[in-house]
Amino acid sequence: MNIAAVFYTYDSARADDLAAVRPKHRDFLRSLREEGKLLASGPLSPGGALIVVRARSEEEALVLLDGDPMRTAGLVTKRSARMWEPVIGPFGE
Repeated sequence: MNIAAVFYTYDSARADDLAAVRPKHRDFLRSLREEGKLLASGPLSPGGALIVVRARSEEEALVLLDGDPMRTAGLVTKRSARMWEPVIGPFGE
């Protein structure tokens, strides 16, 4: 299974903007889930997020999330992706 873990770091100085954009961000992620592309997502402490998606490469994972309202609003200060091969658990055997 081709899975990538995408890590976000948010601009913590813009807490009000983060709160305002969060509903659109979650709607965006829900649409990816409905398409079968999103496996899981949630916040990381402090000030970040982990988004697990189906992708053949790290680049593909980042491109998939290019339209995320958090990113388009300039609230993501850093993004990175790593390919992940789950062995045990709901995404593994």
